[in-house]
Amino acid sequence: MVVEVAYALPHKQKILSLSVSEGATVRQAVIQSGIDTHFPEVDVQTCAVGVFGKAVTKPEERVLNSGERIEIYRPLIADPKEIRKQRAVKSKAAKEG
Repeated sequence: MVVEVAYALPHKQKILSLSVSEGATVRQAVIQSGIDTHFPEVDVQTCAVGVFGKAVTKPEERVLNSGERIEIYRPLIADPKEIRKQRAVKSKAAKEG
């Protein structure tokens, strides 16, 4: 069966199409894709992944279906909750000042 593995940086992205055997897991497909040859910073053994935009918490167990697209997620640069909190404090200060 055919699946896709995708990874994107702000300036470069790659979608690889590959054939995997029935019963292949998300992690197996990521490793088999060889995406780390295009993006050496990706640790295919531990990277966070999702299927069609939905996070997969256990990629070693999640079995793929034909036609699915696996997305490899980059680590967050900043915690979104912390950013919102800082923005709220700044907005409140601007209103008071």
